[in-house]
Amino acid sequence: MRKLASIRVCCHLAVLCTAISSLRAETRFPMRFSFDAVETVPESRPVRPSDRYKPETGFGFDSASAVYPGAFPQGTSPVTTTPNDGVNPFFFSVRVPEGNYRVRVKTGNPSLPSETTVKSEARRLMTPSLATEPGGFATIEFIANVRTPAIPGGGGVTLNNPRETVDKIADWDEKLTLEFNGRHPRLVSLEIEPVDLPTVFILGDSTVSDQGNEPYASWGQMLPRFFKPTVAVANHAESGESLARSTATRRLDKVLSLLKPGDFVLIQFGHNDMKSKAPDALAQYRKSLEDWVDRIRKQGGLPVLVTSVHRHSFQGNSIANSLRDYPETVRQVAKEKALPLIDLHASSKILYEAFGPDRARVLFKSDSPDDANFDHTHHNSFGAYEIARCVVNGIQDALPSLAQHLTKDLPRFDPARPDDPAAFPVPPSPGSSKEKPLGN
Repeated sequence: MRKLASIRVCCHLAVLCTAISSLRAETRFPMRFSFDAVETVPESRPVRPSDRYKPETGFGFDSASAVYPGAFPQGTSPVTTTPNDGVNPFFFSVRVPEGNYRVRVKTGNPSLPSETTVKSEARRLMTPSLATEPGGFATIEFIANVRTPAIPGGGGVTLNNPRETVDKIADWDEKLTLEFNGRHPRLVSLEIEPVDLPTVFILGDSTVSDQGNEPYASWGQMLPRFFKPTVAVANHAESGESLARSTATRRLDKVLSLLKPGDFVLIQFGHNDMKSKAPDALAQYRKSLEDWVDRIRKQGGLPVLVTSVHRHSFQGNSIANSLRDYPETVRQVAKEKALPLIDLHASSKILYEAFGPDRARVLFKSDSPDDANFDHTHHNSFGAYEIARCVVNGIQDALPSLAQHLTKDLPRFDPARPDDPAAFPVPPSPGSSKEKPLGN
């Protein structure tokens, strides 16, 4: 079965590469879409409630939608009634080549209130919740990243099947998928155009990777929300990966194929690397990390090392280090190579201890003290958001060239005084799973 699955992935990759090559030649930008049946945006394609996504048209409400656009009353549009009247999110996809895109979303309604949060691809948080009063409109602008598995010169990333070929296919397919969520998500118009901007690449494990289904999430998929539309975030991390595994699956090769001088590469591994039984496992980890740094620097990129986030590993009221010497090795490499360091191992300890042993469960997959299957490693959306804020602190402290791209709407985060989980503003996406991400 594994061999058959690999053959299917390879065939899909070959077909996808051909489709993307053709797509580059036929796509015209900027792409504008109007969702207002009464007042169409000039030079835009009108979108009807019945327009489902089809490869031949290249745009439409996506089949991933929890409630399809067919739920619209006849003759209306999202500007007057969303596909589910704001109860559930809806999805809209546009076929585009691999790259970074500036996306402008106009939201609001002539007579109704709106509250809209936008996510892209596999639940990447792009904007905070934006509310408008009846008769009010607002424009949201952000940078979305689209990628495919193909690597120039031949081959491509070995996708994790079925996690990346089914659950997170939105991260790897030939389209940009946008999720419009919130209590009353209302879409008026959409504009998409390619941009040449600095990119923040991310490589790491399950605590960093996009997670396709609720209740799991990672800091990597929360990070785009904290940047202005002057930089792109491209999360290439994957669950279960170690440095060695990520090299073998060609994730680093993929990033290097896209890397431009001045781009950033955030690297966080350790959770899975430490499980190696090899007597020289730590030395191999260090050597691989140094090799990655050298390869990234050779292409003009800026490697940024991130120590592994703690597990929920309380001993009494204090977090114990369950990652042995791996975080300290990252610190040593950063110092010897004169690299920026984001010490997430240190800041996550402060964050967890601020909640305490029992209440800290609110950051993880389950916050029930009676849950026998409590996941001590993987975060829920609130936990991922808080960890992302710790990462932002690290950027502010160690990376002034990247910090200039951060949004200005959040005060400095103090992990000793975390946010109130009851006030967490990000609505859950449709789709849930009881299956833990790979790794622990």
